[in-house]
Amino acid sequence: MTRMTHPPSHPSAHSESIPDVQGRADGRQVAIDRVGVKAIRYPVTVATRDGGSEAVDATFNMYVSLPEDRKGTHMSRFLELLNEYRAGMTPNRLVDLCHQLRTTLDSERSHVEMAFTYFIEKAAPATGRPGLMDYSVRMTCDASSDGDTFILGVAAPATSLCPCSKEISAYGAHNQRCLITADIQMNAMVWIEELVEFIESAASCPVYSVLKRADEKVVTERAFENPKFVEDIVRDLAHTLDAEDRIDWYRIHSENFESIHSHNAYAEIERRKDPSQKK
Repeated sequence: MTRMTHPPSHPSAHSESIPDVQGRADGRQVAIDRVGVKAIRYPVTVATRDGGSEAVDATFNMYVSLPEDRKGTHMSRFLELLNEYRAGMTPNRLVDLCHQLRTTLDSERSHVEMAFTYFIEKAAPATGRPGLMDYSVRMTCDASSDGDTFILGVAAPATSLCPCSKEISAYGAHNQRCLITADIQMNAMVWIEELVEFIESAASCPVYSVLKRADEKVVTERAFENPKFVEDIVRDLAHTLDAEDRIDWYRIHSENFESIHSHNAYAEIERRKDPSQKK
């Protein structure tokens, strides 16, 4: 029987004796705005409006600022912190992660981006058949000693029907799918599901993953009765967000993928609300 032998322990194997190259001084005197890790694929659970959670495959970008006298940052610490915060992610929890990243790496500023696909079960409008709709979500946070900035972004597909086509045609009207995006800053919790509802209410009609013939009739007629230019979509969405006191700032846009043109139609609005006009 052969005995397993282990190599002798050497002082160089201990962390305290391994040189910290990143922590050395740098003489070029050039500060770096953002340094860190990009395109991290990581499993995360996201808190849902109904009190549960949803497992998502998220992509993270994580950065800190680096002062002019420091050679590098410690990349492994980004992943260590991410592992601690990956359960039950909410806007507040992402902000906490961003602040912890800044503190741990002794930086003036930190920045964290989290992008993922979020699924919401949605019933067909006539038959009630359930189906899963996918939405693109992005959470972004900047943190510094002056405070933090958090942005929640949601992109949702929808249907738009051209008012001009309906007005001038003897029958029918051309419609298209559009992608409506809303980025918001909030002073109280706005759930992903709520922002999706705000977005879809601005379109001619929402889209669904499961539609039987009775459902197709409903969505076709609903869009025909609710024609909207791309300008109408962003104006109606702006009107909805203006009425929501939890939202302080928004940037919204719609891209309509034209069905009778080789180009797309686009409109965008960005607005910071006046705090004095809040109810």
